[in-house]
Amino acid sequence: MSTVLSRSSLRSAGLGVLGLVGVVTLWWLLELTLLADARIPSPAGVVRAAVDRGPEFYATHFGMTLQEAAVGFAYGTVAAIGLAALTLLVPALEQVVMQIAVITYCVPLVAIAPVLFIVIGNPEEGERAGTATALAALSVFFTTVVGTVLGLRSADRASLEVVRVFGGGPVRQLTKVRLIAALPAMLAALRVAAPLAFLGAILGEYVGGVQRGVAITLKIAQQNVDVEGAWAIGLGCALVAGAFYAVFALLARLVTPWSRGASA
Repeated sequence: MSTVLSRSSLRSAGLGVLGLVGVVTLWWLLELTLLADARIPSPAGVVRAAVDRGPEFYATHFGMTLQEAAVGFAYGTVAAIGLAALTLLVPALEQVVMQIAVITYCVPLVAIAPVLFIVIGNPEEGERAGTATALAALSVFFTTVVGTVLGLRSADRASLEVVRVFGGGPVRQLTKVRLIAALPAMLAALRVAAPLAFLGAILGEYVGGVQRGVAITLKIAQQNVDVEGAWAIGLGCALVAGAFYAVFALLARLVTPWSRGASA
């Protein structure tokens, strides 16, 4: 089984590398031919712009946004999992919780960001509870609460009955059976939610209230018409989001190996 999984992982990694090479090659060809007159930099120019900024630049600005995204991700995840578990203990609350989740999903973050900025205000230096953190939390709430509810409801009925026979109530069923059964769905939801938290933090920075962050660097690049710099920062954001996705995908493989085997 481990040999099959390692071969599958190597095959997936190889296909990913080939896909990346293909995208870069296509980008380079379009930049030289059809899109030569457009403001599209070459791959070499973007790499050069990224290298010229140096590690301190990324540690300062990306580090700030990552902190905001991490705090918001933690708040949103805890709230989502807590409310999802509450719907199992108090079924009458399920409709209310799901309506709240749908509202957070349907309201555009760009529209709600100024409202949150007015309510929350500027964070003090060293604090993370600003608009960026709030938007990061909102970004992950819907995906996490829906995935958790579905996972909790996927618990094996026979296992739940065994707990009930031995005197366990809804709380014991939740802690002994439902949470374990929900792990694959929860981790799948978090795999999508983690990149969304980073995006939400960037949108929150655009509104204002911070002196450092990814959004500030993008604004400066836009004002200076620094096309290569803007592309370098954008691709850096894509790499960070992809890393978040990969971390939770790896965590899912390690924590829920039975789920992977079942899906195969």
